[in-house]
Amino acid sequence: MRSYSELAVQVPTSAGTTALVYSAAGNRVGAALILAHGAGAGQRSPFLVSFADALAALGLDVVTFNFLYTEQGRRLPDRGPALEACYRAVVDTVRNEVDSARHVLFIGGKSMGGRIATQLAAADRGLPIGGLVLLGYPLHPPGRPDQRRDAHLPAVGRPMLFVQGSRDAFGTPSELAPVLGSLSPAPTLHVVEGGDHSLKVLRPRLCRAEDKRLRGEASASVRAGGGPPSQSFGASAEARVKGKRAEAEAPAPVKKSRNHPAAQAAVYADVQRTIVEWIRTITR
Repeated sequence: MRSYSELAVQVPTSAGTTALVYSAAGNRVGAALILAHGAGAGQRSPFLVSFADALAALGLDVVTFNFLYTEQGRRLPDRGPALEACYRAVVDTVRNEVDSARHVLFIGGKSMGGRIATQLAAADRGLPIGGLVLLGYPLHPPGRPDQRRDAHLPAVGRPMLFVQGSRDAFGTPSELAPVLGSLSPAPTLHVVEGGDHSLKVLRPRLCRAEDKRLRGEASASVRAGGGPPSQSFGASAEARVKGKRAEAEAPAPVKKSRNHPAAQAAVYADVQRTIVEWIRTITR
């Protein structure tokens, strides 16, 4: 793992928090990316550390941080305004302390961290960012598709990269597609075939069967609602939908299974390359 440096972030009206800076190596992009953690794990979670480390190795300066409730050892997340205030303090500190962030800064995060980044961007059109990277956007709570978290997205008004697993219980790509189809500029949706909310895939021989089951459910939903969301998304927004299907054996009955380490590493590496390529495209 690459080394990192620490930044102290002072949050208004409260104690400060800690940010970690993973400095870019090799073919530097000349941009910085802030990645916020999800609701259940802090910035030292294996997922966030591995992504920050890999993205830095690909040329990005990456900054992670703890929301105040995590820094203070509390289990339950703070309310939205407090989370946004913390994120804004991190943005201000990173722009002051990280050279590449003054050139172009991207924000985002995993699940809740990405949602708070979008809320921050939507609330302040003057926020100096180049775009947003969202890993597993939580469109709705699992099993409650009526409780949508997308009303603010049209106000973001910046390029956005959504990385979504095809079996994400917080919102599948087919659920996201009609939402993204109404946004400007047109966002990019990168689909992780067989991926869950943390982009974890099933063993290769099980992926195809699981995808077939989910696609069958999605088709039934589409028939009830009138029209494939993916077609609506492509026609109205001309957004790019990227997906990498893992090679699989013949379908087998779906059952609980541990992730296949080699397949999972390849999935994460593909997502990380996609993020860097997308940022390079935006910053040209």
